[in-house]
Amino acid sequence: MLLRLPESVSEAQECLAEGAVPVGGATLIWAGWQRDGFPEQAMSLRSLPEANVIGHGALGAAVVLNRVDERVPEVLRHAAAAVGTGAVRRTATVGGNLVGSTLRCLLPAALVLKARATVLDQDRVYETDLAEVLAKHHLLLSLHWREPLASSYRKLPGDAGGPPPFVVAAAVHAQGGGPDRLHVAVRDGYDVLTDDVPCHAGTEAAIGALGDTPVGTLHSAAWEAVCEHVTHLLARPDSR
Repeated sequence: MLLRLPESVSEAQECLAEGAVPVGGATLIWAGWQRDGFPEQAMSLRSLPEANVIGHGALGAAVVLNRVDERVPEVLRHAAAAVGTGAVRRTATVGGNLVGSTLRCLLPAALVLKARATVLDQDRVYETDLAEVLAKHHLLLSLHWREPLASSYRKLPGDAGGPPPFVVAAAVHAQGGGPDRLHVAVRDGYDVLTDDVPCHAGTEAAIGALGDTPVGTLHSAAWEAVCEHVTHLLARPDSR
């Protein structure tokens, strides 16, 4: 297998046109390749500057998870730190986790940041929403977001070999003249739910409004975890 390392967008597009298979850290596909056979060409974005940005409201798809640090919001930093083991985080990439994984551990964090995606195809680079990226398995270059007032992330303990642990992510965003809004996303099993509600009237009102959204349909233990998480976040001074 030939591994190609493009250093520009045009080189990456050339690789795609010639049939190179995009890979992140290959943590998820290596076993399948060993079983089913390796492609003739693969392409990594680890040498592409646009896919390696960190900070100033952006995170590149080729960034490995253990490099996600204080330059990004707390919710995204903690989500990356909670993925797998240290060995996995030294190899797995942001793009591989979001697009190549069924767990998509970073997705709740990206959703509450209202992140947009910059993607690459053979003819152009363009911005789209995460729903399109996941549905069409686009080649992700980077995520971009507007900084929240505050954010937080929690993964509940899980059983080895059991379903994915429950995850809740939350962020408070200023609305530019309107009331601040609380954005919440959860991963329950393999399902992800997200919604947002006003939070200017206090924690009790925000939780009550959240209870009328799809997030409010969670089973009792999950809903309790959401309420506790939201309460702690809205109690922080930086949430106001």
